[in-house]
Amino acid sequence: MQKLTISLFLLIVAGQAQASSEQAWQAQERDMRERCLAASQLQQARIAGEPVLFDDQLGISALVISGRYPQPHMQGQRGRELCLYQRSSGTAHIAEADRLIKGR
Repeated sequence: MQKLTISLFLLIVAGQAQASSEQAWQAQERDMRERCLAASQLQQARIAGEPVLFDDQLGISALVISGRYPQPHMQGQRGRELCLYQRSSGTAHIAEADRLIKGR
């Protein structure tokens, strides 16, 4: 009976830890999307695709942002940026990425 109780307890705790972990991942992804969009220099910035998650040793995620260049000389031309999000600090770094994919 005692083994059954311990096993049941461990299953409940493991289930809660997994649910908490899923919630944490969702919150971190929301934060990444918000910070990357806020860091973007493009007008009408939006997420273009799904995040690329690098392993925890590197600790970054990547996200492509698309929109339109705001500079008058660019005449509203479409553009892309690559956002690298540092998961430990929540910092977003943006770089121009129009040449990321050829044939554009």
